[in-house]
Amino acid sequence: FSQLQHNNYAWFFCRICVITLAEAHPLLQSGKTIKNINYQISANCSRLQNKVSGKSKRGAQFLTELAPLCRISSSDGEEYTIYSCIRGRLIEVNENILSNPALLQEKPSTEGYIAVVLPKFEESKSVTQGLLTQKEYEEVLLKRLNSS
Repeated sequence: FSQLQHNNYAWFFCRICVITLAEAHPLLQSGKTIKNINYQISANCSRLQNKVSGKSKRGAQFLTELAPLCRISSSDGEEYTIYSCIRGRLIEVNENILSNPALLQEKPSTEGYIAVVLPKFEESKSVTQGLLTQKEYEEVLLKRLNSS
């Protein structure tokens, strides 16, 4: 797996990208409690309205790297916008975290995932080539910690 942005992870399995919170995300630091998760991005756009059908994934919302997936509020009043971090079609959002937000913190890389995105076939190889390995990601975190 690899990191696309410092706050999101993207796990790639057979060209499918699973978006999760990165280990270094502030919501995963001690003392934070998740109050609310909202997939309503704007008045006219809800990721929950994403309806995908068929082999060609008709109806899937198209995302750019900077497209917001959801907003997460913590009990201390902070709000975090989670971005797609990859271009592709939104295959699904994890509705389970709406009723059980603790999954984001307790199982961020499994049941607490945020969304599943299918990158464009022709872009998937170039995207994965530029990603960090787990070891490279840990080195970036260590450097960031040492510089603070």
